[in-house]
Amino acid sequence: MRKTLFLSNSLTAIFLAALFYGCSINKAEVDDSLKKYFDAKQVEGCFTMLNNADGRIVVYNMGLDTMRLQPASTFKIINSLIALQTGVATDENMVIPWDGVRRWNKDWNKNLSMKEAFRVSAVPYNQEIARRIGKDTMQRWIDSLSYGNKNISGPIDSFWLNNTLKISPDEQLGLMKKLYFDQLPFRKSVMETVRNMMLQEDNTNYKLSYKTGWGFDEKGHSIGWVTGWIEENKHVYFFITLVRSDNKDIDMARVRLDITRDILKEYGFFEGKK
Repeated sequence: MRKTLFLSNSLTAIFLAALFYGCSINKAEVDDSLKKYFDAKQVEGCFTMLNNADGRIVVYNMGLDTMRLQPASTFKIINSLIALQTGVATDENMVIPWDGVRRWNKDWNKNLSMKEAFRVSAVPYNQEIARRIGKDTMQRWIDSLSYGNKNISGPIDSFWLNNTLKISPDEQLGLMKKLYFDQLPFRKSVMETVRNMMLQEDNTNYKLSYKTGWGFDEKGHSIGWVTGWIEENKHVYFFITLVRSDNKDIDMARVRLDITRDILKEYGFFEGKK
């Protein structure tokens, strides 16, 4: 009886998390035609999009869409929100001096502001931010957001990179919508700052905002993320791309964005006609 009650409560918790931070996958339209874009790169993955105007959700690969994986550098969105909200970061121009350690990405080997670190996805900067936030404060915010499995056990500066904290593409989609519409428990000015840091392309036809992520799962497979939204003619569409590959030499930085742009182009974006 107690086991049955425990399972019931666990399922209820999962349902409520999906209700508030995920999207209604039971209403989703499956588009298997998108498989060709992943096959062309010899990877597996999923893509999900929400048209905010009519609530239509399109998904390729529902199995991966609801599977929790490490967020990798997409967690920099949350790390930045918490840092700005709590005063750990004064603003997006706050500089953290380079520690002098030379790393594989030369863009990390210098003094960086928050917005610069966000743009080049600098892990050391965000690790220092997480250390300054501290475990107790971080856990309170992760709990309040109901972020994925809410597990930040172990070192405070690596839980989003070592498969401790996990989140599904569906949950990421719900998070993007709430961030866009100021529906997260942060000051509006804080959410606006992070949205501005996510803006990658802005022209007369569209605005494209996203954050990428790249990590490795427990089996050593590369995990690539693109999480964000595209705006055309004052309409917003939220999307998540997830790529997984067992190819150790994959150029994930290129592949994840190529797939995303190819799918968005097939759906008629980039021409200002949506």
